[in-house]
Amino acid sequence: MRQARVATAAAVLLLAWLATAAAPALAVSGSADQAAADLAATPAGDQPADATPLAYTRATLEETRLIIDSDRTHNQKLATLDTLLADFLDTDTMGRAALGVHWKQFSARQQREFLRLFRELFQRTYVQKLLLFDRPDFEYVGQEKVEDYVRVDTLILTPRDEFAVTYKFRPHGDRWLASDIQIEDLSLTTNFRRQLDNLLAKSSVENVLNRMRRKYGKTVAQERAEERAEERAEERAEERAEAEKANNGDAGAGGEGNP
Repeated sequence: MRQARVATAAAVLLLAWLATAAAPALAVSGSADQAAADLAATPAGDQPADATPLAYTRATLEETRLIIDSDRTHNQKLATLDTLLADFLDTDTMGRAALGVHWKQFSARQQREFLRLFRELFQRTYVQKLLLFDRPDFEYVGQEKVEDYVRVDTLILTPRDEFAVTYKFRPHGDRWLASDIQIEDLSLTTNFRRQLDNLLAKSSVENVLNRMRRKYGKTVAQERAEERAEERAEERAEERAEAEKANNGDAGAGGEGNP
């Protein structure tokens, strides 16, 4: 039975970088014990200083369930989940670990772009491949301190099977962030590293980034155009502020001269 679960989990992890299949339907139901209490005590995205990794995991997954069960559109749900998971997943650490020895092959600009694209890739994978199983329930097993991280063990239960999902949390300032996720002892970060190793053995850094841009991001030209647009918007805002300041100064000076 365990071998079957591991094989299924491995199939889930073997993602095609250029896959074009449509996203699965958003359908999650069920509830977990103590979810309401943990949501009230530990609201996701607003992590209290004394929140344990287990409580934060439970709160985040249950808030995820509420988002998926809502009447929002598919894209609205994905956008909301993206914001929620930004305070839960340390995708920068995962991305650097996934590149491994290849990190130094990337320029500073390429490193920044890779981490941004990797965040989209990882969060989309996590949402669509793990959270969007067919009608899953979550079970929260416990947490354990292991060397320099805290291990949180959970289960995803579906009508047909169950998967052990483990989160590795490390402290990040005054909060906890998940720096890796394992399904049945198979690491998502390790899986991506293998894929990247294979891709970079056959392709250049820029070609790999182009593949990621086509599926998960924008072209360099689009990125630079947006950066220029943001810079122009900031400049215009500064000019308006200076103009308002000058106008207010003139008005004050005119008022002082009047009887």
